Amino acid sequence: MGGGVLTVLVVDDSALMRRRIADLLVEAGFRVETAATGEEALARLPEVDPDVVTLDITMPGMDGLTCLARIMVEHPKPVVMVSALTGAGAGETLEALRLGAVEAVQKPAAGSIGRIGEELVETVRAAASSRPRRVHGLRERLRLARARIVGEDFVAPAPPAPPSVAVEGEVEGVVLVGVSTGGPSTLEDILPLLPAGFPWPVVVAQHMPVAFTATLARRLDEMCALSVVEVERATVLEPGRICIARGGADVELARRGGRLQAVCVPASPDRPWHPNTDRLVTSAMRLLPPDRLVGVLLTGMGNDGAASMAELHARGGRTIAESEDSAVVFGMPQDLIRRGGAGVVLPSDRIAGQLNRWLSPAARRAGPAPGRKD
Repeated sequence: MGGGVLTVLVVDDSALMRRRIADLLVEAGFRVETAATGEEALARLPEVDPDVVTLDITMPGMDGLTCLARIMVEHPKPVVMVSALTGAGAGETLEALRLGAVEAVQKPAAGSIGRIGEELVETVRAAASSRPRRVHGLRERLRLARARIVGEDFVAPAPPAPPSVAVEGEVEGVVLVGVSTGGPSTLEDILPLLPAGFPWPVVVAQHMPVAFTATLARRLDEMCALSVVEVERATVLEPGRICIARGGADVELARRGGRLQAVCVPASPDRPWHPNTDRLVTSAMRLLPPDRLVGVLLTGMGNDGAASMAELHARGGRTIAESEDSAVVFGMPQDLIRRGGAGVVLPSDRIAGQLNRWLSPAARRAGPAPGRKD
């Protein structure tokens, strides 16, 4: 690895698919090596030493998930899963992301190269600069995160903003989360550590195809003390609830019948990423004062969410950017930091602790410390 031409190892049991993916990547300037099986890929990894591996999920013999797990343990590399991205395969694809794959992209079928091919190339290029995650069991990850929260080293110096008075019957505030590449495993670092009494609802815009978000919500619901639901229709925001935006569309906040709701809306054609974080945050700022919003921008390529969360910060709202130490791809949080819009910069496993500290009843009653500001 190093400077110069980036090398990609393409792993797929279909000779046609290997050639199709290789042609796309070579045309984009990559050097490409191929493997027809998981076993061959593992044998060739030390020799090829690729910058990125693209890996088919469904292969005879050693399947993609088994191969991925071996790669992450034996020879960690950024891995992009290439699959049909259908609802039937959503569980396997999410498991791959949980095991440490950087992203999953659509297989470039004949006659549909166009945007799918561009997305594959963009994702592989971003993956080359990503940080492979050695993923341990979820139980161990939660134990380590809780151990850090018990200590004081996670505490950011910024005190909480003074609470506003909520309208009767309305939630006190909302936590808005934007996340993309590397998101599913990063969300597992944060959402399961929010306690059952967490006082504000959470709305998550995770860039993801429509086939996956329902499965993601179900998995997180099994892990979290809070209820996790997919926003497939207007969903009332209330304490104890995490709303995952439906893939392939956008999500906005709206007030209907005097209650705040997360509403699924058609994807905006002038925005490249969906569900779109900037659109979510902008809609929230139209309805709630800044001190009743917390923005959290996590791993992902591009800059979605950076502009709107920087504006939220400038207006007096609280914002958190994931640090480079834990981000799989530092693009989105890095852009927020560059804009001066990050009130706090923390690794993913310390973000829940900061949210708990800011929004605990005692912290909200205390208000800001004298002479200190966010």
